[in-house]
Amino acid sequence: MLKNIFLFAVLTTSLLQGQSPQRSVIALRADRLFDGKSSGLLQSGVILVEDGKISAIGTSVSIPPGAYVVDLGDSTLLPGIIDCHTHLLQNYDPKLPGVDELNMLQTVATMSTAKRALLGAAIARQDLEAGITTVRDVGNSGVNGDVALRDAIAAGWVEGPRMLVSTRALAPAGGQFGGLDTPAQGLIAQEYVVVSTVDEAHKAVSQAVYDGADLIKVIVNGSGPMLSPEVVKAIVEDAHRSHRKVAAHASGNDATRIAADAGVDSIEHAYTVPDDVLATMAAKHIFLVPTDGPEETYAEILRGSEPGTAAADVAQAAHQAFQRRADRLRRAIAKGVPVAAGSDMYWNIGAHARGQNSIAMLRAYAGEGLPPIEVIRAATSNAAELLGWQDRIGILEKGKYADVIAVPGNPLSDVNTFDHVLFVMKEGKIIRNDIKQTERKVAEKGNK
Repeated sequence: MLKNIFLFAVLTTSLLQGQSPQRSVIALRADRLFDGKSSGLLQSGVILVEDGKISAIGTSVSIPPGAYVVDLGDSTLLPGIIDCHTHLLQNYDPKLPGVDELNMLQTVATMSTAKRALLGAAIARQDLEAGITTVRDVGNSGVNGDVALRDAIAAGWVEGPRMLVSTRALAPAGGQFGGLDTPAQGLIAQEYVVVSTVDEAHKAVSQAVYDGADLIKVIVNGSGPMLSPEVVKAIVEDAHRSHRKVAAHASGNDATRIAADAGVDSIEHAYTVPDDVLATMAAKHIFLVPTDGPEETYAEILRGSEPGTAAADVAQAAHQAFQRRADRLRRAIAKGVPVAAGSDMYWNIGAHARGQNSIAMLRAYAGEGLPPIEVIRAATSNAAELLGWQDRIGILEKGKYADVIAVPGNPLSDVNTFDHVLFVMKEGKIIRNDIKQTERKVAEKGNK
């Protein structure tokens, strides 16, 4: 009796979690395929999946007898999206005055790291369902809450993208908090490790690695003083010795120059960056992670944080912000700076789930002038290279993880198709399929 109850519980849990039935071979078939390597679409593409990896891919792949076929019809198969700048353990309310500062205070003062990890589990599921199969989470996760969430996802306890995490960011005094009275300054250590000397930088990197960091996040310029070139260089050298990459939050001439000269692996945001720094980034192959959203996203955040502002003024401010960001992205591309996609989405805005708001970064890049194929590469193969995981994800080819999504239409001509993801597979497991009526078992005689 107990054995039957146990088996029933296991099967019920499996179904509730959306787990795919155990199949030796899964065959994905669609009218179009973009493998991430080609310059165009392949027609009538087939992907065979075994043990979570791609075993065959192409336009003339034979589907073996007994395979489980998912026929996605008039859609395009692509690699799963990679978001290189996430904050899954944050969900800010744009209606709070002061926006970032007050939201950060409220989050840190009222939510334990454990509670934030549970919030992150919900947001991670939303990201995954939107087609984001891998993320690089870059801090603001309490004390190692990101490590807990990463490990829970890896263990299969909760559903979400695979994660690379930074633990607490290394930052100058104050981190990214606004001005805090002395008694409240203890909250800073819940989000940041404050460093001001080379010795402190050495200790902070060592502690982050010990705590489980996959990469190091450094705040070059926050709400207070700027880190010195010597401290940033020490962070980069120590991180690289530990085989960890460095993501640098930096914007402005001085901060971006310090980060680039130190040899970080990516500069996040860089809303203001001079041409000579872009040239250094190109020469050193330092990625720009342009954390941009569509104009309407900026407008919604501004509208919430400044309720008394006239609609025309809000729209104008959002348009100006979008144009400034578009200018720096175009200049970076012209200089040959590699670009990897990052949403920096940490807002609870609109009617969409977090994943939909995050994937809107692709529309933003296209609106800033990046050709659709380069938008897709920024969120797939380029992003995989930045993460150091180009041998596992980012393109669809034999031996790589079966991270596959399907969108309607032709994404090489219209990136808006990513707003309507039809199918998501992560590591061979079907997470979402809006065309389930086309699934069928191939007859034993096989099919092609």
